[in-house]
Amino acid sequence: MIRNSLTVIAALAAGWLVGACALFPGDVDETRGWSAAKLYAEARTQLDERSYQEAIKLYEKIEARYPYGRFAQQAQIEVAYAHFKDQDPALAISAADRFIKLHPNHPSVDYVYYLKGLANFNEDLGILGFIGGQDLSERDPKAAREAFYAFKELVTRLPDSKYTPDSIQRMNYLVNALAAHEVHVARYYLKRGAYVAAANRAQGSLTTYPQAPANEEGLLIMVQAYDALGMKDLRNDAERVMLKNFPNSRFLKGGSRADASWWQIWNW
Repeated sequence: MIRNSLTVIAALAAGWLVGACALFPGDVDETRGWSAAKLYAEARTQLDERSYQEAIKLYEKIEARYPYGRFAQQAQIEVAYAHFKDQDPALAISAADRFIKLHPNHPSVDYVYYLKGLANFNEDLGILGFIGGQDLSERDPKAAREAFYAFKELVTRLPDSKYTPDSIQRMNYLVNALAAHEVHVARYYLKRGAYVAAANRAQGSLTTYPQAPANEEGLLIMVQAYDALGMKDLRNDAERVMLKNFPNSRFLKGGSRADASWWQIWNW
C-alpha cells in the first residue's frame, strides 16, 4: 500500500515538473539539438552585434557539445576575442593562454599571440588612464612587460606572420615605456633627495634598455644625483655619455622636468 502511494506521488511530481517547464519556457535551452555549425553561426551573429556575453555562451556550448570538431578550436579563439572586446583583458589573456597551450601549432596561433599582446597592452591604460591622459610610464609596468613578451614570442616564432610588423612597432613603444617608467621612478627619488636610489634606478634603465629615448632624461638624473652626492667622477662620466648620445638634448638648453636649475652644472 505504501509502495503504491509512493508511486503515485512520484508520478504526480514528474507531471508537475513537466508542467512547470511548459509554464516557464525561458528555462528551456532553445539551442538543444543545434548543430555545431548553427551554434557557430549564431555566435558570430551575436559577436557582430556586440552582444559579447551571449556570443561567449554560445562558443562555450560549441566546445562542450562538440569538443573535437573544427568549430571548437575556432570557438576558443573567438572567446578570447569576445572577452577582449568586452573589455575584460584578464579573461581574454586566460583564454589566449589556454588556446596556445592546447594548440601551439595551430595556423591561427599567431593571431592568438597578437591578441594576448593587445589585451596586455591595453590593460595597463584602462578607462581611467584613458580619460585622465595618464602616461603609461607612470603605471605599474607588469602588463607592459607581459605585452612585450607576447609580441616578442610572436615575432621570434613566426617572423613571417602578418601581425609581426605591428607587433615590432608595439614592442619598440613598450621598450621606451618600460624605460620611461624606470626614469619616472628615478625622478621621484631625485625630488625627494634619495640620490643613491635615483642614480641606481636611472642606471638600471640605461643598462636594461640602452636604446630607449627615455634615457636622455635618465642620464640627466644621474648627473644631478651624483652631483648632489659629491661623486664628481661618476657625474662627469654620466655627463660625457649624455653629451655624446644626446648632443642636442632639450635638457642641455636649460629645461628639465625634474629641476629647472640643473643646467647650471654645465657652466662649470
